[in-house]
Amino acid sequence: MVSRMLSFGLAGIDAFPVTVEVDISNGLPAFEIVGLPDAAVKESKERVRSALKNSNFNFPARRITVNLAPADVKKVGPVYDLAMLMGFLCCDGSLQGDFSGIGFIGELSLLGEVRAVRGVLPMALKARELGFRALIIPAENMPEVQYIDQLAIYPVHHVRDVVDLFTGNAVIEPLKPIEFSPENEEDFQVDFADVKGQFIPRRAMEIAAAGGHNLLMQGPPGSGKSMLAKRLPTILPPLEFEEALECTKIYSVAARPGQDLCRTRPFRSPHHTATYVALCGGGQHLTPGELSLAHNGVLFLDELPEFSPQVLDSMRAPLEDNEITVARANGTVTYPCNTMLICAMNPCKCGFLGHPTKACTCSPGEIQRYRHRISGPLLDRIDLHIEVPAVSYEELSTKAPGEPSAAIRRRVLAARKLQIERYRDEGISKNADLSSPQVKKYCVLSPEAEQLIRKSFDRLDLSARAYYRILKVARTIADLAGSELIETIHISEALRYRSNENDQ
Repeated sequence: MVSRMLSFGLAGIDAFPVTVEVDISNGLPAFEIVGLPDAAVKESKERVRSALKNSNFNFPARRITVNLAPADVKKVGPVYDLAMLMGFLCCDGSLQGDFSGIGFIGELSLLGEVRAVRGVLPMALKARELGFRALIIPAENMPEVQYIDQLAIYPVHHVRDVVDLFTGNAVIEPLKPIEFSPENEEDFQVDFADVKGQFIPRRAMEIAAAGGHNLLMQGPPGSGKSMLAKRLPTILPPLEFEEALECTKIYSVAARPGQDLCRTRPFRSPHHTATYVALCGGGQHLTPGELSLAHNGVLFLDELPEFSPQVLDSMRAPLEDNEITVARANGTVTYPCNTMLICAMNPCKCGFLGHPTKACTCSPGEIQRYRHRISGPLLDRIDLHIEVPAVSYEELSTKAPGEPSAAIRRRVLAARKLQIERYRDEGISKNADLSSPQVKKYCVLSPEAEQLIRKSFDRLDLSARAYYRILKVARTIADLAGSELIETIHISEALRYRSNENDQ
């Protein structure tokens, strides 16, 4: 007899349906799993065997074959355990009914407990897309799918719960979808009001947040670079529901199952010893890296020159494309990475080059080698280059707080609202995502502004990429000022943030 159950596999942050076929026939006792299973799937036979016995079901001493279709796609992980067990129960007559349109997801313990697996959110979204009637998931995975409507989702703790659900011995109610609400300003533990002085860096942070631009801060140790970066999420717009789903899908696939839907924009700050795989993704299961984990949020790289040059240069294409393709011998996946890159660095190895009171101990050769660890193509992809000077005693000792994040955020939200309305038919929502043709269409300059950037192009030796990025930043500055036309003052400020690049 053959039974068929439905489950799901993962391909990047998307899911695909998998049919679990279980055949029990006469012959010498054997248990075979086919359909390109990995080691974790092959080990399912022992988990299923023990879960059946310890849940008071008989394990048939016959020839058992489990096929995972489509057979030409690699199956990874213990997600198929529950579907296999349900297939056994249907084959031996312990369970009867119509299971079409019902998906089963979950790992089994030896005692029959249903454990959390990764990727349940993209699986639930795919089940809804395909018109499934219901989805059975581990109770631990419930937080990430409690916002999904138009699909009956049943969280279970044990195999007996699943059996009771279909035999009618117990009433298990499906999840009631709840309404998504993004974070409030009160949810943040830090605030820009804590920052003393630093008018220009604060202004650059506001522009970066308003347009989604990349930013590089250079300054001596203790000047507040990390402090500024950690407060950037407090002025970013709240996550929309679709953005929250994208972020949570990435975290669910990255072996972090069971967390609630993301409510705040991600802020990732990997250590400078991070490897290529850690930053870009990969590994045995092609999991996402820090670039993708920061999708729709901020990737903060502190002590930028201390990162491996090869690791830094691996970000060049993803920063342009807003996605990264991880290709390995065992497969190829593409992850989104629409990320704001915020970097911080010292001016030299000792950190005190140009300091008003402390002398630099680095030789010219050491300074040059330190700065050359960051390639020109990567610097060219960073829109804003700013100096963060040492804070004076007068600024540090003042009791007057700086401008709070709430006030800055209101201006950022107003600028983002203009961009959303302007690009409603373009499929983008912020200035940083403008393509070259879109820059020509939407970045309209006054005659004086056009003349200024024409003169600056040769004087600053700008690349074509730098030219377009300056126009995007100027568009954001104009939006903050409420101006539809880019004026000279907007181009001038954008050029000032870009001219510091020549000092790197």
